[in-house]
Amino acid sequence: MDVLLVDDSSTMLLRFRRLLEAETGVTVAAFRDPAAALLEARTRAFDLMLVDYEMPGMDGVTFIRHSRAIPHYARVPVVMITSSVGDAVRLEALEAGATDFLDKRTDGVELSVRLRNVVRLAAAVRHLDDQAVWLAGEVETAVRTLREREEEIIFRLSLAVEYRDNDTGDHTWRVARYSQIMAEGLDLPPDLCRRLYLAAPLHDVGKVAIPDGILLKKDRLTRAEFDTIRSHAQIGGRILGGSSCELIRLAAEIAETHHEKWDGSGYPDGRAGEAIPLAARIVAVADVFDALTTARPYKEAMPFEEALDCLRQESGRHFDPACVEAFARRWPEVLAVGRAANGARPRAFGGATEPWKRSPQLLREIDPSRAAVPEAAE
Repeated sequence: MDVLLVDDSSTMLLRFRRLLEAETGVTVAAFRDPAAALLEARTRAFDLMLVDYEMPGMDGVTFIRHSRAIPHYARVPVVMITSSVGDAVRLEALEAGATDFLDKRTDGVELSVRLRNVVRLAAAVRHLDDQAVWLAGEVETAVRTLREREEEIIFRLSLAVEYRDNDTGDHTWRVARYSQIMAEGLDLPPDLCRRLYLAAPLHDVGKVAIPDGILLKKDRLTRAEFDTIRSHAQIGGRILGGSSCELIRLAAEIAETHHEKWDGSGYPDGRAGEAIPLAARIVAVADVFDALTTARPYKEAMPFEEALDCLRQESGRHFDPACVEAFARRWPEVLAVGRAANGARPRAFGGATEPWKRSPQLLREIDPSRAAVPEAAE
């Protein structure tokens, strides 16, 4: 235990130092100059402070007040050494943060016992502080582990949806990153940007209920089949709806409304403008852009700049103009994501744990001739 002792009397410094260091494990740093002692306190974490009241340049009350302003000393016991001071001084010292008082005139035995009790108090406070720090660390570790598991479950579920669509999972990742980039471009809070990044991959979770004969049909869909395809939005909302988890609720909102259009011509409910949740308006841009710029068995990939022109042409009709503008403002980041080689995905932003680092690459083993028709723009 480290103790700071401040007294302008060499005799009192020697006396108190000898008594304190008689206690096991106690090391004393003694100062006659209160300014020098305060400077030392700012650079060294003491467990206990004993300070005289009457000192040149700075009295004990002022010293205590300054020391309590240092974050580490918010709870550290501070004892004022007195001789004969009135109640007004004692009250002032207590208001400044003094824990107790020691009278210089106390005889040796009583003073030793009182100092021992003060040392024990300081040791108890330090133990509680250490325990609090340890518990906080354990809680943080547990919360981080739970969050990482939650994120991984979400990404693996989204990969299962992509597996049905004969995708390696890169579409899911790109939509997540494009959505995150747009959210940042809209100056949304960092926590919301992160949650959007995690929730966006579940936008098509409702496709798990669409029969393969329709989802992977090569020929043009009939009206009835197209209506079945459209039902994946409402199904996704039902699959994810009603959760107590904020992240899953956001994913449900996206899954159900990401095919709504700004002008009200989308589905399933024909919502328009700001009646469409912002997260869904963001994912709609990301989903369509990735569909346009990705090669499929039935089409070539559209050049990135041409796809951006398509988004701009549909701004105000299909897409929220603010989302398209935010997407365009972050164009270098968009290109970095779009051109990332398979298996070489960039690290997640802000040092956050990247769920994709623990997720496998998937490729559905089906007849390539039975590829799904494009529908992201619908």
